[in-house]
Order: sequence, then C-alpha cells, then structure tokens
Amino acid sequence: MSAQTTTSPPSTADLAATRRQLWAALEARDEPAATAAVLGAHDAGVAAEDLLLDVIGSVQARVGAEWATGRIGVAQEHAATAIQDRVVAALAHRTADGTGARPETGEAPRRVTVACVDGEWHALPARLLAEVLRGRGFLVDYLGAHVPTPHLIAHLHQTGTDVVALSSSLPVRLPTAHAAVTAVQAIGLPVLVGGAAFGPDGRYARLLGADGWAPDARAAARLLAAGPPRTHAARPAAGELPHLADQEYTLVTRARTQLVRQVLQGLEDAVPATASYTDRQRERTAEDIAHIVDFLGASLYADDAELFTGFVTWTAGILRSRGVPGDALVAALDLLADAQHDFPRARAHLAAGRRALLRVPAPPAPGPHS
Repeated sequence: MSAQTTTSPPSTADLAATRRQLWAALEARDEPAATAAVLGAHDAGVAAEDLLLDVIGSVQARVGAEWATGRIGVAQEHAATAIQDRVVAALAHRTADGTGARPETGEAPRRVTVACVDGEWHALPARLLAEVLRGRGFLVDYLGAHVPTPHLIAHLHQTGTDVVALSSSLPVRLPTAHAAVTAVQAIGLPVLVGGAAFGPDGRYARLLGADGWAPDARAAARLLAAGPPRTHAARPAAGELPHLADQEYTLVTRARTQLVRQVLQGLEDAVPATASYTDRQRERTAEDIAHIVDFLGASLYADDAELFTGFVTWTAGILRSRGVPGDALVAALDLLADAQHDFPRARAHLAAGRRALLRVPAPPAPGPHS
C-alpha cells in the first residue's frame, strides 16, 4: 500500500490512539511494540504520510518537550529518537513498492536532495520530509545529519538533482546554513529550507537568500510539486549582510571560550549559591553559558534580538525545572554585557534578553524536535 492509496482519511481518534500506543512503546524502550503500533495502523488503512507526520512527528515533538521539562533524560531522548528512526525505516520498506503517486504536476519525478546542514544532528525532521516526498513520487537522495557543505556540493555534482532541501533545527546553525545555501546556488541549483532554525515565519530563510521556505513537510511537498523554486534575483551572498561589517558576530564567537570562563567565575560573586556547586553542576552551568553565547552570536548574525530573547526565556523555563535560582540567568546576561562594552549590538541584544526575563514568564520550549 502506498502513501496515497488510502480510500478515506483517518479519524482523529485513530491517530490519537496510535500516538498513545507509540508513546507507551517509547517510554518502555520497546522497539517491536513501537513498530507494531505504526504498521498496525497502516494495515488498518491509515496513510503512510499521516503516520509519518501526525503520529511519528507529533510524538517526536512530545519527546523534545519531555526532555526540555526534565521529565526524561538525554539518554532516554536519544533512545526514543533512535527507535523512531527505525520505525520510519520499517514503514518506508512497507511502502517502497513503486506505486507512489507522481508529483501533482503529472510530470516525471523530480530528484530532490534532502540533507541537514553541517553540524545539525537532529535528522528526523529531514528524514520525515524525505519519506513524504518519496510517497508523493519524487526521487529522493536523503543524506542524513551533519552534511559538510563541500561533501554536499560533491554529491550534487555527481547526481541529477533538481532542487536541494536543507534542514536545520537550531538558529546557531544559521551561519553554516547561509554558507550551504550560497554554495548550492553557486552551482545553479535552487534551495528550499525548513526547520525551527529559520524562524516560525521563515524570516531567516529570506534573510539568508534561500529560494524557498516551508513550515512543514506537507507545505514543502506542495511547493516542490509546483516546480523547483525560482532563484531570487537579488539574494544576499555569504558575507554580504551589511550588519556583519561591524565584526561583532566574528569577535563574539571567537571569544566564546574566554567568555564562558569569565561569566562562570563571575557568577560565584553575583549568585553566592553557585559557589557551592558540585563539579557536575559547574559543568552544566558552563554548558548553559556556552549556549547563551552561541545564541547571542546567532542573533548578531541575523541582526535580530528576538532570536536571543526567545532563547533566554526558554532557557529560564529549563533552569527552573532544574531548580536553578532565577537570578543566575539574569546575572549571566549582566556579566556578558559587561564583557561586551565595545559591542553596541551585542549589548542591545543582551539588554533585550534581560528585559524579557523580567517581563514575561518562560514560554513553552520550542525544542529542536518541534
């Protein structure tokens, strides 16, 4: 049975029941049960595309949310994601019978290369897109997670790809994504991008000059069915974002290690409770500070303080779930601001983050799996 041959749409109850079964299997780390839940629903007439996006994708979003709130650990999150990936493979083998629908234009299948940008390890969203496109009749080269741009370009030179779909979940990958978009366009191919890194409205996709952006796999499939995106006449190339001329992004990212050390030391005076942290607590605090610096760098690259404020308010919720004092995050931003006295944009973004922490409660976690 192909992704397009279901005679009637699944009911909300069918999908909800399958999601519950899949979640229970993931909690128990029971791969056979997880596979049985999804394949059983497929046998009962639920389309593969609905299972991929409305069951597997939805449950993966819950995995990310459970990790963000501290209800599951990193190891359990990784185990659940690995099982999900193998369930996708089992469903793909079930539907790989050559009967998938042709693209909606009725033309010969177009070849799409789907890949994650260099440094992006959250590959499941890209995998789901690849399987949705296959189910709709496209020819797909799925390259997986963390594809260095030179290797991506080498692959494209060796294949007849018509369009490249790039996925990235974290805004800290925006500079790398920009380089990949520019390199692909330089060899004459259009680029469609997607994932949380590009903002909920695709604002960073437009900033970086991507030829198209899609909020989800179904939207991406519709765009590609209409034909490869047309290249923008005036798109920014790597290094041609005017605000980068001040070098703040480059200097902040180069000083990352020094900034983390400086803030970690300063916290002991600013928040006395941190002076008694265990080695493990200090290690996690250093990781949190490093993420703050990384997101500050991303917000400077995009010249968008909202990118930074969204991250710090989300981080506040994560830290609360760990029992970390709320004033520690504010103090960390103040210490970073003190270290950025020559960088007006960085100080403005840090000040915006501080105001956001004092003004609003932390929103639900966006998470890399959403």
